[in-house]
Amino acid sequence: MPKQKLIALLERRFPERRVFLRSDKETRYLRLSPLTQVAGLAGTTVLVGWMIVASSIILMDSIGSGNLRDQASRDLALFENRVNDLAAERDMRAAEASAAQARFNTALTQISTMQSELLSSEERVRELGKGITVVQSTLRRTMKERDAARAEAKTLQAKLDGSDDEMLKINPQEAGETVDILAAALSSTAIERDDMLTIAHNAELTAKRLQDDLRLMEEKNDRIFSQLEDAVTVSVKPLDKMFSAAGLSTNNLLKTVRSGLSGQGGPLTPIRFSTKGGIADPDSLRANEIIEKMDRLNLYRIAAQKAPFALPLKNSFRYTSGFGPRWGRMHQGTDFAAAYGTPIYSTADGVVTFAGWSNGYGRLVKIQHEFGIETRYAHQSKLMVKVGQRVSRGQQIGAMGNSGRSTGTHLHYEVRVNGKAVNPMTYIKAANDVF
Repeated sequence: MPKQKLIALLERRFPERRVFLRSDKETRYLRLSPLTQVAGLAGTTVLVGWMIVASSIILMDSIGSGNLRDQASRDLALFENRVNDLAAERDMRAAEASAAQARFNTALTQISTMQSELLSSEERVRELGKGITVVQSTLRRTMKERDAARAEAKTLQAKLDGSDDEMLKINPQEAGETVDILAAALSSTAIERDDMLTIAHNAELTAKRLQDDLRLMEEKNDRIFSQLEDAVTVSVKPLDKMFSAAGLSTNNLLKTVRSGLSGQGGPLTPIRFSTKGGIADPDSLRANEIIEKMDRLNLYRIAAQKAPFALPLKNSFRYTSGFGPRWGRMHQGTDFAAAYGTPIYSTADGVVTFAGWSNGYGRLVKIQHEFGIETRYAHQSKLMVKVGQRVSRGQQIGAMGNSGRSTGTHLHYEVRVNGKAVNPMTYIKAANDVF
């Protein structure tokens, strides 16, 4: 009964229709029942609704994609500007480091010269001290002889005057000759005394002048020591921060560098000297502390050449993909995009352990560095090194390409520590404040 009512309702709303199709020979018609009309209307409604929804989705996706592309372009432009600024700052830091090293060398030369002058001055002071002692001894001896001569002269004079009975027994001629000899001796002694006094006075003035010069030299040395201490401290602290930011133990790092250079001596050997020529004095200890800090700075400089703190590219580039998960897989390096054939450089001193074709990587170069660090340079178009070759930081090892599993020209750069991949930007960013 309900079905018949539904059919009756449909017939009232959608009465049966016929569509006539006439040709030259005959006429035909199509019979459209109420159910057929309802089905057609429902199908048409669904189709129109689907088209509206699909058009809305496509429109929204197009708008969203445009915004994402614009945002990505802006982010890329900001990153390139930041990289260019960092490169300029790195060059400026490198120039400052070179200038600081030149100042260190000049100051060290000045210290050596002043230490030599200081030793000579102290030697002269000691010699003058000995001379003054001898002069004073001679002066005292001369004054005693003078006093004895005067006493003897008075005795003789008394005898000549007849106050002494013994003078009556002395030949007047012999007494006169004796008086003349004593007078000449007194005159000679007086002259010698005056000369000794003059020499003693001059020696005292010279000693005082040398002491003043020594004090001025010590003050000058103190200023130079202070400047050197400040300069070394300012230079060492950023390096400490750089290695710590890269996760490297500075103690182990310096120990490794020293063990590799233990047979070389030279500036890496602590210098021990004393301005007193005997027990170490405060100036010597202070100078040794500066030399030890400069030795640490020199070791840091060597270590920085052996760890990958540099960029693998010197030309302009685009940062295209970072370290971390990507498309459900772990991306174990950093990608840099530039023109095909752009030179690629080693980021640290090391030895080439692989140079050839590797599935996925394409043309690949592996370099083993100190401290258990390895760097990889993939998708190259041309290789310029071979296995076993020793390379230096900044040496070209190949050219950028699109070999292996790659969607475009770029460099895939990896840093591995003891076989485990780490973020290369950790080392690059750590060096921004130093180089």
